[in-house]
Amino acid sequence: MVIRVKICGITRVEDALTAVSLGANAIGLVFWRQSARYVAPAKAREIVAALPPFISAVGVYVNPDTEWVKETSSTASLNLLQFHGDESPDFCQKFSLPYIKAVRVRAGVDLLQYATRYAGARGLLLDTYVKGEPGGTGHVFDWHLIPPDLPLPLILSGGLHAANISEAIRQARPWAVDVSSGVEAAQGIKDAEKIAAFMQGVRNSESL
Repeated sequence: MVIRVKICGITRVEDALTAVSLGANAIGLVFWRQSARYVAPAKAREIVAALPPFISAVGVYVNPDTEWVKETSSTASLNLLQFHGDESPDFCQKFSLPYIKAVRVRAGVDLLQYATRYAGARGLLLDTYVKGEPGGTGHVFDWHLIPPDLPLPLILSGGLHAANISEAIRQARPWAVDVSSGVEAAQGIKDAEKIAAFMQGVRNSESL
């Protein structure tokens, strides 16, 4: 089983190219202004323009308005939208791009119900619930809360890093994994050695 990898919170061209050279399939660009990893549309356009073919550029949003999604997705030439807030299915589907929906996981959250509600999504991204934070907290959730029969492709996120990624994949069996803080030297600045170690952990898990 080949596990796809998205490196999120990219703010620099050099970090995007490093991630891709080490095997990442996608990069994430955060268009939520309150984030320390926020990237302006013009900078995002520069990053995406530097990418080689067959690498996905994903825009990450938290309760955006329609015009902001249209402006940023067009300016940066995005391939996929990722919604991390309380966006409705109708909102997520109103754009010309496919989307994935993030869910903050904790005990009592019905992931099967989420998957049914967002049936138009290309996948569900499961992140850790932390009160007041939409994501990117660096905390792990209990992977046993993931139902084995989730009907949408599972993208696993939340506190992943080189030391736990193989176990995370073994337990959750995701379609893809998403990492940000686990491969950083500082917020928004990626560390090539950490990315390399993370990617090695992913490759090791594929043979389990």
